[in-house]
Amino acid sequence: MTAPRGSAGANAANAVPERAEQSLRSTLLSTGYLRLLLLCVLLGIPISLACFFFVGLQHELQHWVWTSLPKAVGYGTPPWWWPLPALVLAGLILAPIVTRMPGRGGHLPVNGLGGAPVGPKALPGAVLAALATLPLGVVLGPEAPLMAVGSGLALLALRRAGPDVDPRASAILATAGSTAAISTILGGPVAAAVLLIEGAGLAGAQMVTLLLPCLLASATGALVFTGFGHWTGLRIGALGLPDVPPSTGPDAGDFLWGVPTAALIAVLITLARALGRRTVTWTEHRTALRTVLCATAVGVCVAAYALITGRSPAEAALSGQAALSELAAHPHALSVGALVALVACKGLAWGIALGSLRGGPIFPAVLLGTATAMACAGLPGFGATPALALGISAAAAAVTGLPLASSVLAVLLVGKDAHDQMPLIIVASVVSFVVAQVVRRGEPKAGAPAKAGPEAAR
Repeated sequence: MTAPRGSAGANAANAVPERAEQSLRSTLLSTGYLRLLLLCVLLGIPISLACFFFVGLQHELQHWVWTSLPKAVGYGTPPWWWPLPALVLAGLILAPIVTRMPGRGGHLPVNGLGGAPVGPKALPGAVLAALATLPLGVVLGPEAPLMAVGSGLALLALRRAGPDVDPRASAILATAGSTAAISTILGGPVAAAVLLIEGAGLAGAQMVTLLLPCLLASATGALVFTGFGHWTGLRIGALGLPDVPPSTGPDAGDFLWGVPTAALIAVLITLARALGRRTVTWTEHRTALRTVLCATAVGVCVAAYALITGRSPAEAALSGQAALSELAAHPHALSVGALVALVACKGLAWGIALGSLRGGPIFPAVLLGTATAMACAGLPGFGATPALALGISAAAAAVTGLPLASSVLAVLLVGKDAHDQMPLIIVASVVSFVVAQVVRRGEPKAGAPAKAGPEAAR
């Protein structure tokens, strides 16, 4: 007696997930994979320590440039012209790094956080570029250099293990190292893991086998990173909002204004990225000179913000962590005019920096999105708390192209108020992602840095 065709088809369909589950189980329980997990836990400790001291040193240098040095020469806050010599110096330092050192100082920020892992040979240039220029106010964040530190140290450890290493293990370890590094400043391993899942576009067993090492490495790194912060007393400047406006559930007015605000944020972020792509093309020739000119132009934009508003140029020059915390704690501290000036001047400077300088693109974009939303928060029926939440989510989605990871990041930053704001956070993230894709359609990709091929990753 033969089984019905429908039954045979159902059995065949059920066999597919069963085989996938068996394959996943055999991979997870294999000796090589268990060793890989243990290695990721062990790697998370030195990587997190390196990242801790990297961010701590960068923060101390930044404090010296923008607080201690102005006071030493008689200024309570940096004068409006302070960014001009600082950014010229940044350009002069960066020019030989991008033209002569392996890896050219790391990834171009206009290309996001993607690209091949930074190997040991290119790591010194990436670290030097970040430590020498981020404190001077190049309007970029530390996230991309931190990922370079993570992947570079992981690949260096793997190279010490010998030449006969599985290429797949190398890729997993490099990704785990990057995830461990970036988790230290993105609110912990959960945000970093979601960023990895969505960014890698993986699914099923493939996702699990890559996710577990990254979670272990980043969780270990976050533990060590937090512990050293308490033990040493050093401030590390991780992205966080200690204080947020009072919790209010979003209503119809918040959605009425929130959706077009999210679309506006997406347009602004995408236009700035387009400027970055044009800057890449312009700096391909006579790179050293034009790098200095771009850094000078960034300084002019930052100085213009200080002249227009009478406020400290540091608000526009630095990555945005401190300014974002200030906006969250005191949403009405900046007038609408000051917020518009911040978006215009910092947005223009950020666009130029994306295609010519070195650093991370996410932190400044989040500040630009939040400032845009806060400038709109005075509209009838639009509250400061919903504006803060949707500004973070919409900006992160526009700059990363990862709406889920952006929503998680916004939820973690908003904290206890996130439950009420979650519907608006998700809507803003999706709207911003879709609008950014529409605006970006047909836009040419920025060229990868020359001489940053396989040699840089060795």
